Amino acid sequence: MTMAGAQVAEIIKDNARGASDTGSPEVQVALLTARINQLTPHFKLHLKDHHGRRGLLKMVNQRKRLLTYLKDKDAERYTALIAKLGLRK
Repeated sequence: MTMAGAQVAEIIKDNARGASDTGSPEVQVALLTARINQLTPHFKLHLKDHHGRRGLLKMVNQRKRLLTYLKDKDAERYTALIAKLGLRK
């Protein structure tokens, strides 16, 4: 149930700030968003999977912290990322 290497590479390429960028907040948020979107249908089907839901909530909170950091550092990059990923509707 993990993402394939090609998917990860594509997400990194789409959101990287430079050629060898893999750790910027934009890339991390994009990877977390893809993983969250991939796991969400599982929890709609398996309502009592509380142990897995804990991991999902940890990912959501990590993404929230990264977005807060990005918002404080550079608001323009934050708004561009939110628009690109379709978050905070």
